Amino acid sequence: MESALDYHVALAMLDWQIELGADEVLSEAPVNRYELQQSQPKQAPAGPDGKRRPPTPVAKPKVDPVADAKKLAAAAQDLAGLRAALEGFEHCELKQAARQLILSEGSVDARVMVIGEAPGRDEDREGRPFAGRTGALLDKMLAAINLSRSGEGAAAAYLTTVLPWRGPTNRDASPAEVAMMKPFLERHIALQKPEVIVLMGNLPCQALLAKRGISRLRGQWTEVQVTGGPAIPALPMMNPERLMRNPNAKRDAWADLLSLRAKLDAL
Repeated sequence: MESALDYHVALAMLDWQIELGADEVLSEAPVNRYELQQSQPKQAPAGPDGKRRPPTPVAKPKVDPVADAKKLAAAAQDLAGLRAALEGFEHCELKQAARQLILSEGSVDARVMVIGEAPGRDEDREGRPFAGRTGALLDKMLAAINLSRSGEGAAAAYLTTVLPWRGPTNRDASPAEVAMMKPFLERHIALQKPEVIVLMGNLPCQALLAKRGISRLRGQWTEVQVTGGPAIPALPMMNPERLMRNPNAKRDAWADLLSLRAKLDAL
């Protein structure tokens, strides 16, 4: 049955209720205010001195990021699993500011693994290591000794970086961040199984050799050994970005490339 209440009459009744102070719309179902009072949390009991103290907060369990990284990295059985492990690692703040994860580029069967420092703006935008102008210079350097990131077989080079995410404002990585990423890097090496490693810059040397000072380290063959794997010949070199800032260092870089070519031919 339709209501016979006129619109203007209903409006007048609403105005009258507002004048009486009924200016809120409440639920049609009644509410027992006594039940609400009973359901309120009880106050903390008073101590011997009569003062009430808040309950002691429960301490959150401490998490060791390095131990968590080791666990996730060790569980990766292939490169796809390693990528998934990195995507699931939540302890590195670099991940929050980066656009995407940068893992690697090149043939997984490559004899040479080139490890750079960290992705920059171009790498973060393109989603691959050694992009932009520095990547173009590296490609020329590799081509000079018959290697290429797009090559196959003996001509293949495999590229990656110590850090998989770009840092804010391209800042240097902290020791804690390097320590967190080291288990993933070592697992990456174990899965890729290179015959030779090129450490391009200070950060790879810090992570895998516990040394810095690329001007002093470059050109001197050393070895990198990961858990459960053989010692792998490794050659520190200056990264392309540094070569672009210091063209005089390109002569040393050329000598290092010739040394790399000679090592590959001898293996």
